[in-house]
Amino acid sequence: MEFKEPNSKFIKLRCAKCKNEQIVFGKAASKVNCLVCGKSLAEPSGGKTNIKTRILEVLE
Repeated sequence: MEFKEPNSKFIKLRCAKCKNEQIVFGKAASKVNCLVCGKSLAEPSGGKTNIKTRILEVLE
């Protein structure tokens, strides 16, 4: 049996307003807000997440 590698990853973002670092799923199904200040960081777009802030790192 052959196993497929997942093609989705986790992404570390930094909030532009309060500089909080947060990890989100690369294919988020709901809107992601900063846990500290509430600013919108990412929105779903039917597949990959639409990132609205700075990406620090893509986690494997």
